[in-house]
Order: sequence, then C-alpha cells, then structure tokens
Amino acid sequence: MEDILRQQIEKIVKLTDEEFSFVLSHFTARTYRKHQYVVQAGDPAPNDHFVVKGLLKSFYIDDLGKTHILQFAMEDWWISDPQAYHNKENATLNIDCLEDTQLFFISIDNREKLCVELKKMEYFFMKKTTAGYIALQKRILSLMSQKAEERFTQFFHLYPTLLQRVPKALIASYLGISRETLSRMSAN
Repeated sequence: MEDILRQQIEKIVKLTDEEFSFVLSHFTARTYRKHQYVVQAGDPAPNDHFVVKGLLKSFYIDDLGKTHILQFAMEDWWISDPQAYHNKENATLNIDCLEDTQLFFISIDNREKLCVELKKMEYFFMKKTTAGYIALQKRILSLMSQKAEERFTQFFHLYPTLLQRVPKALIASYLGISRETLSRMSAN
C-alpha cells in the first residue's frame, strides 16, 4: 500500500527512503466497506484522502432532496470536501464508498506541518491542488456549455473504466442528465 502512495508522490517529486518514511508518518491508512461514509455533511472533515484501492463518490443533497454527484474517485485519486478541509469547517459534501476501499488520509494540520518541514511536499500538494482546480473548472464549463451527448462522450473518453464500475443512475447525476437519456446514449 505504501508503494502506491510513494508512486503517486514521485510522479511530481522524488523522495529518498528517509524522506518517504517521514512523509508516511504524517498519513494514516484506513479501510472502508462499500456504502460506508468517509465524510458526512454537517460533520467535521479534517482529512484529505488518497485512494489506494476502491471507488468513492462525493455528493451534495440540495434542499429539495435531490442528489448531485460532484466527483468520483478511484485508485490513484484524491478526494475531500475542500472547503471543510482547508477552512476547518463542517462538511457540505458527503463522501461514501461505492466499493470496498483502502485509503491513506492526511489531516490539514499534518499536511501543513509536513509542508513546512519538507518543501518538496509543499510543491507536491500545490501541484495536486492546482490540477484539482483545473479539473473542476473543466467540469463546470462542460456542464455550462456542452450538450448531454458531448458530456457523455467526454466522460467515456476520460474515464472508460468508470462506466463498468459506477451505476448508470450515478453517472447520469454526475453528467446532469436523466437515467433514460444516459441509457439511450450508452446504447449507441
């Protein structure tokens, strides 16, 4: 499990064995079962989660009870409620497991301490955060400007394995379309 985290970090910064041991000491490993919540709206969300194995979804439930999927996270991805995590507030989002899941997580306090003590990790987290902001911007622009078919095609090309792992109703929610529309597009 540790090797997977190291590979993730070393895509951006190289670490000595000693540095990686130091980094690892700031993370905690945890296993979750399918349907188990990692974060629940209204509760504190002090951790950022790196997915070693499994699949999660991040979602928001509006005042009318409608569920809005914001993100899926599979192996080698990060997931949190950024507002709650960085501002040390209660979560607005829910995050739950679509499969049995193994995670490493790091608290905001440990992340800040790690970044002060090992500048390489400050650079790593800055690059990961920037990539997340860019992905979010692309997603928002896609929802605002693309037709349903274009969003589905883009999703299919970016995340082909998710179509096999995620229920179609959740993909439809993520794409902002009905389950029936997704079924018609999937059949083509």
